[in-house]
Amino acid sequence: MARHNERMTEHELMEAVRRACIEAALAAYEDAGIAGLCAEGRWEAAISALQSLDLRQIAAGAGGAPARGAS
Repeated sequence: MARHNERMTEHELMEAVRRACIEAALAAYEDAGIAGLCAEGRWEAAISALQSLDLRQIAAGAGGAPARGAS
């Protein structure tokens, strides 16, 4: 049973990371559009937002332990 609970926690952590990535990318893309950036600039802003995500903070918020080497 403990193994099943561990897998659920891992799954929840992965879902939290996915959710955070989507939210960050969409928010950055929309903000860049409001600021008047072209499509390419909006895409670059979205990628930058993904690169600057704090994975340890996401993991802590999801109740999981941060992955080794995550930043």
